[in-house]
Amino acid sequence: MRDFALETYFSRWEFSARYHLTASDMESMSQADLLAMASDADREAFDNMWLGYTPTFGSEPVRAEIAGTYDTASPENVLCFAGAEEGIYAAMRVMLEPSDHVITVVPNYQAAETLPLDICEVSGVPLDPDDGWSLDIDRVRAEIRPNTKLISINFPNNPTGAVLERSRFDALVELCREHGIYLFSDEVYRLVERDEAIRLPQAADVYERGLSLNVMSKAYGLPGLRIGWIMTKDAELLARMERYKHYLSICNSAPGEQLAIIGLKARQKILERNRALTHENAEKLGAFFAEFPDLFEWTRPDGGCVGYPRYKGADGADAFCEDLVDQSGVLLLPPKVYHSELLPTPPDRFRVGFGRKGLDEGLEAFRGYLMRNG
Repeated sequence: MRDFALETYFSRWEFSARYHLTASDMESMSQADLLAMASDADREAFDNMWLGYTPTFGSEPVRAEIAGTYDTASPENVLCFAGAEEGIYAAMRVMLEPSDHVITVVPNYQAAETLPLDICEVSGVPLDPDDGWSLDIDRVRAEIRPNTKLISINFPNNPTGAVLERSRFDALVELCREHGIYLFSDEVYRLVERDEAIRLPQAADVYERGLSLNVMSKAYGLPGLRIGWIMTKDAELLARMERYKHYLSICNSAPGEQLAIIGLKARQKILERNRALTHENAEKLGAFFAEFPDLFEWTRPDGGCVGYPRYKGADGADAFCEDLVDQSGVLLLPPKVYHSELLPTPPDRFRVGFGRKGLDEGLEAFRGYLMRNG
């Protein structure tokens, strides 16, 4: 298995760099703050929970709350995982065989590419920076083969923050339906769009072979709970993934599930806070990059809390990011992290995150570095 480049880089810097300006999650909270949002009954359930095993599918109450975040789901359509990554891993291992073919967008969250590559043939379709990082559906159509099993997408996208236009999303669903192809949709940043009008439906709500991946970590800002899930109407596939999970986490953490129930019930309050913070921070980032037009090109993303600015410096973006964290403690993700084996990826773009508090201090250190090295 290939190294997970992003996590390998984070293992070096995530908890040692002083200013984490590339985090992919929203601002989190303390357990006490989350419990303060709970009803008396849910707080009592947390305090008195039994610390034994939980059902492999996830407890009935947590699956019911998750199902309530969809338009057409019932708890039976939901399988919980220990975070989103376990869900991606289980789905790819269960669904794919060596004779299959997968299509995925590029750039992407690495697991969407490298896990299928470990099993079968994979083709990439680029997100076009000259078209707002959108997806050319005709390019997708041209990549379809008789053995294409699955198309993998991620909107709002990591790292670009792009949200696919609704007309193109609908066209993609119809293309998958026409060919009987599964659509795996990573939707972890859904609900944190810049404008609610551009929000896409969840794939499993609108397509019988859709799989919708989500997690408490990103839009909800609760990664420490380690609760993710896949929703799909394909009961047989869901059952196969549940059996595969027996070889992985087996079941989720009981405290994590109880806290996820509280978080989902309080989701409107949590999401309103997170949307406000990302909007404020995006404005600050735009003003910051505008101070250095000779060095950066920045367009505010349509959704999520990560963006993909262009670095214009002669030293190159990889060297810049590595020197920045080494000299000033400001952590960004360099272009090499988003290298793809399928297609070229931009060598001059890095990932920045703006979903957490403390951005001002990080930008001040960033500014100081640029002034010293200008």
